[in-house]
Parts: sequence; structure tokens; C-alpha cells
Amino acid sequence: MSSTRRDFLKNSVVAGGALALGASRPSHLGAGNVTQLAPEGGFAGAGAASRSLKILILGGTNFLGPHQVRYALQRGHEVSIFTRGQTQPTVNVEYFQRVEHLIGDREDDLVALGGREWDVVFDNSTRKWEWTRDSAQLLKDSVDRYLFISSTGVYYPYLTTDIDETVQPLTVDESGGQNGSAAYGVMKTLGEMEAQKAFGDRAIIARPQHFTGPGESQDRHPYWVDRMERGGEILAMGRREDPVMLMDVRDLAEFCVHLVETEAGGIFNIAGPASSLTQEEFLHGLRFCTGADVQWSWVDDYDFLKEHNLYFAVPWILLDGPELGYTSINIDKALKHGLKMRPLAQTHLDTRDWWYSEAVPDERRNNPQFPLSPEREAEILAAWKAR
Repeated sequence: MSSTRRDFLKNSVVAGGALALGASRPSHLGAGNVTQLAPEGGFAGAGAASRSLKILILGGTNFLGPHQVRYALQRGHEVSIFTRGQTQPTVNVEYFQRVEHLIGDREDDLVALGGREWDVVFDNSTRKWEWTRDSAQLLKDSVDRYLFISSTGVYYPYLTTDIDETVQPLTVDESGGQNGSAAYGVMKTLGEMEAQKAFGDRAIIARPQHFTGPGESQDRHPYWVDRMERGGEILAMGRREDPVMLMDVRDLAEFCVHLVETEAGGIFNIAGPASSLTQEEFLHGLRFCTGADVQWSWVDDYDFLKEHNLYFAVPWILLDGPELGYTSINIDKALKHGLKMRPLAQTHLDTRDWWYSEAVPDERRNNPQFPLSPEREAEILAAWKAR
């Protein structure tokens, strides 16, 4: 795609199709700049922060981290990252020349963090709750505020709707590790508890739901990027009115910086868009983002979808049983504290530009971990029509 056509699409889509992708929101939420990847978003344009912070990011090179690095530096903060030195960022690469690189391993080598002081820690890279315990205990007397990136996965099983921060997560995985969702949720809950134990009201617990954008580490939204570009008959899974939730990683990153700049504390659900979005609205919004010829075939029978083992194509989730309230996350607290979001149409277009760029290896793009292959989609559609 030529740059001229891409820029035209970005401007026209965000101007004309943003409402279909969840851009309808309170007037105080900014739309951001459409034509570039950075700087942009609801917080951009505010200028430098009132004071410069020394920020340590545990992780920082994978998906969320590069966007935190970019925005923090643009706000005038100093940034150090602590990694094993094995992963290179695929976006915002130029900003890492201005970052202090500390090498170690959260499993057994925190030496580089000893004897240092920072204003803020972003704990991005936790895969074990013990990692948070060790880093929080090490840093509790040398850091003012500790922001732990948790997940709305702590609410699993999602047995109710309108899930706000008062809902108490489970602290024991009754499946004994057999249920991946339960094990992940409990791991994040225990990490939250360790951050709070070490930092008290100086701990910030960020619970994001699905987020996407340039640099996505999984092949979730890239599925929709690829599928829309191929065009043709598309399996539209789920009921038209099914609620879906999705936000831009850059909005999450900027809100993290905003939380520490405002010396926040406590727990925040972080999800998007800012107003309700249905599966039908989401898919028709995507249609407006492509020049391909697209026809929808709706498969809205939950029993049929279960029979064919199709439970998700993020942001859509089959809302039943333990996933009933998965897309009913209440974000009122975050919105009141200043969470801002760009239109998801912009997110889709920027993710598409990144997905087809040199930043994504051909091997990954040619062998993606999508919920549906073209062959599997065709099989399900044929079975649906023959039922």
C-alpha cells in the first residue's frame, strides 16, 4: 500500500468511521493525532511534566514497555530498564538510545537494582508472583511508588457483570494449575498482594483488559488486520449485541505515566473503549478501515460455536459460564482519574502498518497464531450453511 493511500485512509477513516469503533465518549476525552505513531493520544500535547521523575521499568522491551519509554521520555522523565538483554523492541526503537540499560534476571539476579534509588517502578514483566515479592521487598525503601501491571484476569471466573475494583479476586487456584485462566488470575492476585504488602498506599495496581497496537506480542488483533486485508466472506462470530472491549496499548502506557505523575494509589481497572461497543459495531468499524470487498456471514449460535471449538477471536469472547462477565469491566474509576483513549479505528490502522512493516519478521507473519486459519474458517462456514 502506498504511503499516500495509507495516510488518506487514516485521515478519512478516523474522521468518518471512528464512532463504529468505540470513539463515542465524553467530550473531555481527546482523539489524538491521526497521522503518526507518536506522540499522540489523549495525554499528548500536554507538554513536559511539572517535575521530572526517575522511572525504573522492570521489563520494558516487549509490548507495553516501549510505549511507556516513549511517553515518559517525551514528558521529560528519566528512564532505566531492567531486562535480561535478550529482547529488542520493535517500536519506538530510537528512544532506547536515551535509556539506561540494566542487565539481570528477575528469577535470580537483581544485583543491578541494589544501592539505587528511583521515584517510580513499573513492574511489567511478572510471570511469577515471587518476582514481584523479591523486587518490591528490595526496592521498598529506595522507591516512592510501585506500579504493578496486573490484569482483569484476577476476576476469573467472571460470574457477574459490571465488575468494578471492589470485586474480590480469588487467592487460591482450586484447579491446581489445570485451568490456565484460573492459575493466571491467582498469580496476578498474589503479585498485587506482594506489591501492596511492600508499598502500602504507595502501590498502584493497574488491571488492564485486552490491549493492542503497534508491537503487539500476541497475534490477537493482527488476526483482524490480516482477515480484513484478505476480504471476501468473513465469519462474524457471536451475537451482534455481544459487548466487546479493546484499548490501545499507547493509551494504557500514557495512563500509567499519568498515574505516577499524579501520585495515585490503589487499584484501577483499565479497559476500552470508553463507551459500550458491540461485536456488530466493532466488525462494521473494521470494514470501514479497509478497501477490500468484505461480506459478513453471522454465526450467532453459541451451541454451534462451542461444537466447533470457537470460543474467542479477541476482542470477541463467547460470553458463557466462567466467561459471562468477561467484557463487563467497569472503568469508571480510571475515567474519573483521567484515562483517555484514541479511536480504535486509528489503533487498527496503526497496527496494520506495523504488522506489514519490517518490524515483524516474515516467519511470524507467515505462521501466525490466529484463532482461525482460512481453511478452518471455510469449514465452519460450510457447516453453518448446511446445518
